[in-house]
Amino acid sequence: MTHDPVRWFWAGLAVVLWLLVIVLVRWSQVRARRVAAARAAALAPGAQDAPALVVAFASQTGLAEELAWMTARSLSDAGVPARVALLGDLELAELRVAGRLLIVASTTGEGDAPDAVSRFVRQSMSAPADLSGLTYGLLALGDRTYADFCGFGRALDGWLQRSGAQPLFDRVEVDDGDAGAVRHWQHQLASLTGSTVQPDWTPPAFDRWRLVERTHLNPGSPGGEAWLMAFEPVDHAPVWVAGDIAEIGLPAVADQPEPGSREYSVASLPGDGRAEFIVRLMHRPDGTTGLASGWLTHGLAPGSEVAMRIRTNRSFHGPSPMTPLILIGNGTGLAGLRAHWKARAGASGETWLMFGERTRAHDAFLDAELRAALEDGLLARLDRTFSRDVGDGRYVQTLVTEHADALRAWVQRGAVILVCGSLEGMSKGVNEALEVALGPDVLRGLIETGRYRRDVY
Repeated sequence: MTHDPVRWFWAGLAVVLWLLVIVLVRWSQVRARRVAAARAAALAPGAQDAPALVVAFASQTGLAEELAWMTARSLSDAGVPARVALLGDLELAELRVAGRLLIVASTTGEGDAPDAVSRFVRQSMSAPADLSGLTYGLLALGDRTYADFCGFGRALDGWLQRSGAQPLFDRVEVDDGDAGAVRHWQHQLASLTGSTVQPDWTPPAFDRWRLVERTHLNPGSPGGEAWLMAFEPVDHAPVWVAGDIAEIGLPAVADQPEPGSREYSVASLPGDGRAEFIVRLMHRPDGTTGLASGWLTHGLAPGSEVAMRIRTNRSFHGPSPMTPLILIGNGTGLAGLRAHWKARAGASGETWLMFGERTRAHDAFLDAELRAALEDGLLARLDRTFSRDVGDGRYVQTLVTEHADALRAWVQRGAVILVCGSLEGMSKGVNEALEVALGPDVLRGLIETGRYRRDVY
């Protein structure tokens, strides 16, 4: 048997690189937890001797984490030391000795747990545990437009009670950020602490942004209109990273005095000098346009101002620039992927985009930009499919199946997979295709280590 020294050199180098990727991923996870611990310690200076009330969160888009920190600050202001933790990082032994626990839990998809707590669900919630000494309060976030409203929050509540934990008060459920439900949570906190909780306990103030450009991306498309919109900051330039989410405040209308806001994936970076989005015009069953999409794509005049804030969405942040990255999405989900490949300019890690839409003639969103990114090396691979084209007819999940060998090779080299786009059809189809291509155990491992992340809606 002959030995090729060059071949053995490259094999050894591949092993070293793989181990390096693992170390970097683990280091980033540990660093994030240390930062969170430092923030938590700062909530109650001088109260280190008192047991801290644990405020745990399970977040998919960042809102649950944000509300958890607000909860902890309210407790701290009332003299109750608090510490914030990711629910998925808590062991059963920690829950048993916690005494009191407050949880802010969101639901993703059709009643699913956020990706970051998938290991907790599999390992800890698979059967009742002995939590008879624990009392808890639960704030469940959901959206009634999806099936199984607050599904994960309700499942978590049921598991806690079957495990012997006692609720401090009835579960509080929030429908699409409903302010009334959040105020009810504040009232429960006031009852726990004996102090009045600040009545205007709201997210950080919205900033002023001005619409500077609006481009129709798919004229003649058989699908709904899609628009690339650009806003420039009026007062100051906020800082964000790829994967973060913007909330745009909506104008009040006669039949909806508190219309709230809508969330959109940010398709640009602070260095671009503006926040960009891809917005599809939606229609109600009666044919009228959606409140948010109709106003943004047709009602809002260029030069007009909107109220907007950009929120951290840690669960969809990308890996280190040297890590291979696979981006998969469809439709307006391209917005949530675009910032990721833009952020890797000059990086050593390769980026592969798989994208699906309706027709090549009308729906090849950002075609010139994508071709240029491929030519310049910003994208190492670009695979697109168009479901309405004769001779194609494939969806983006078909690309996963067709390129399964290459995808497995990328994953073996440490690649992270980010998926953005529609919940119905695309997300489920891609997940099923990945499970077949990689195997269920490998896919579960990617989810639990943060190497498979989703922003679907």
